[in-house]
Amino acid sequence: MKKIINKTTWWIFGGLCVIIGLYPLIYFLVDRHFGLLSSKSQEILANLGWNLGFYGHIILGGLALLVGWTQFNSQWRKRETKLHRNIGKLYIIAVLISGVCGIYIAQFATGGISNVIGFSMSGTVWLLTTILAYQAIRKGQLEKHQNYMIYSYAVCFSAITLRIWLPILTMALGEFQAAYLIVGWLSWVPNLIIAYFIIQSKKRKPITSIA
Repeated sequence: MKKIINKTTWWIFGGLCVIIGLYPLIYFLVDRHFGLLSSKSQEILANLGWNLGFYGHIILGGLALLVGWTQFNSQWRKRETKLHRNIGKLYIIAVLISGVCGIYIAQFATGGISNVIGFSMSGTVWLLTTILAYQAIRKGQLEKHQNYMIYSYAVCFSAITLRIWLPILTMALGEFQAAYLIVGWLSWVPNLIIAYFIIQSKKRKPITSIA
């Protein structure tokens, strides 16, 4: 029964990552004035720099979310070592571009200074943990690499938790603005806390090299 539950959880996790990873395609198929963009002024929507930042963030962030979840399957990592490394490189490049773009557009975040700080910190933590993960694996520090990647993907997963929390809080509070102020932090901080406990729970398990 436990094995079935774990397998089901894994596929739900993967399914969410794929669906939200492909979500940015919607912006190329329908009118832009929906979702978060509906809260933006015409001046921002017409700004070239903001648009480059926005699309760079959602497209490369979607790609990171889409490919990153596969890296946590230990059996697959052992069997497809070269592919694991190549996907890892793709993930890192996607995070670097999306993270920088995310920090830039965070300066225009709906909700004012609280969300400017919240989303800027989210992007900074995402970049930092990803860079540290890369440095660790370059030094052969496998456990540190795995731990930093758990933190990195926890922040990446905020694309999903934001879309879970936002409609719930909007219905509970009765307005989008108040809900969005909360998800600027709720979408990623609890993810890091969960990541911390995941790392602590696996510390007693042996680390198997993927080299």
